[in-house]
Amino acid sequence: MTRTAFASVFPDADAPQSLQRGSLRLAEILGALSHALDLTEGQPKGHCKRACWIGVQIGTEIGLCAAGLSNVFFTTLLKDLGCSSNAARICELYLTDDIGFKQDFKTLDGSLSAALRFVFTKTGLEVGLAERIRAIVNILRNGGELVDELIETRCNRGADIAARLRFNTAVQTGIRHLDEHFDGSGRPQALHAQEIPLESRIALVAQVTDIFRTEGGPRAAVAEVKRRSGGWFDPLVVQALEKVSAQPGFWEVLDSPDIDSHLFSMTPAIQSVLVDEEYLDQIAQAFCDVVDAKSPFTAGHSERVTLYTDMIAEAVGMEPQKRRHLRRAALLHDIGKLAVSNQILDKPGRLSQQEWDAVKSHPLHSQAILQHVHAFADLAPIAGAHHERLDGKGYPFGLVGDEIPVEARMLTVADVFDALTADRPYRNAMPVAAALAIIRNDVGTAFDIRYVDALEQGLDALG
Repeated sequence: MTRTAFASVFPDADAPQSLQRGSLRLAEILGALSHALDLTEGQPKGHCKRACWIGVQIGTEIGLCAAGLSNVFFTTLLKDLGCSSNAARICELYLTDDIGFKQDFKTLDGSLSAALRFVFTKTGLEVGLAERIRAIVNILRNGGELVDELIETRCNRGADIAARLRFNTAVQTGIRHLDEHFDGSGRPQALHAQEIPLESRIALVAQVTDIFRTEGGPRAAVAEVKRRSGGWFDPLVVQALEKVSAQPGFWEVLDSPDIDSHLFSMTPAIQSVLVDEEYLDQIAQAFCDVVDAKSPFTAGHSERVTLYTDMIAEAVGMEPQKRRHLRRAALLHDIGKLAVSNQILDKPGRLSQQEWDAVKSHPLHSQAILQHVHAFADLAPIAGAHHERLDGKGYPFGLVGDEIPVEARMLTVADVFDALTADRPYRNAMPVAAALAIIRNDVGTAFDIRYVDALEQGLDALG
């Protein structure tokens, strides 16, 4: 965001221009939002998109019909919808950075010796020796049950969010069974061979192909997939990957910075539904659920902030259509927190400077994610500025006064109020009166008095 003075992000028309075109396809919106899932899994930007493209190539080679290819497209693109739901538990069990843990875990070769090395090299490196030993012993004693728990939480959560996004049963079950293996050694239900949905079998091969391509190049990727044929992977799917990956241009597409043009020109993307205003509301709500699932301390945070922000907007007379878009901004304002480890977000003690810098980066991530989603581009400056202060001492841009969008000023009041009145790792929730007193004390320096008054008016109306 440039330091330009303006009153509002939204223009005077009934809706932002990006929402007036009426030609926003579901595939493009979710493809752009998939970057948030890449961040949570510690994967390079575009991982979900590349895996999606690989999956559709495999499905085409197998001979799937249009409906089947569509199911593979969205199963693979959204395979990580539940990724945030086990982040806090990973930090609790392994005493480590959940994002780095997930990134490295995906490159294991599947052997017991590799798993043991991983546990010893990842667990509790920044804690005392006694605490580290207790954590390792717990993992070694209960490893199977713990991994089942982590995977089941992730996959079930992802399937539930896919249902809220209106996807059919095939996509939901495809996401739910992503971590099942062809030989029955997968989790959490140890499904075997054809018991595993084809969408899951294809998505897992596509995921591993892109991960090992990134780590070691095309040959390493194909070799790893072939090595697991009949074990993790369906041999039919592996054979299809071998054929398509030998075709001219296959690896070049994956290395292309313009993966979007290849992905969204495929039939499943072109034939995906046009998204209306109601569907956009549901998409914002679904990704809000992804964000709020990341930490037990932020569960419900974005929804409550949305309620308070809407109360403020109503009290100051904002027109209904703009209130609708502001609600979406509130739902998605913290989407950038998916890029921050729970080891930092849930830390009960004082943050180091490096940890504080990571926290302060989340509005930048929020803005970067949203500005690439055509339907939500108008929300990006609001999400990016929700930690700014009128006196210029906020972050990440140090905006001053009218440089801060009015919608962001409303959102800031709501965000701080909810943070004060909810439990946090470092303190218990404050009473409403105490929270309002703190906010009142910073009127004119941090907060705009109009929106503090409006919040109190809305709270009074609630009784």
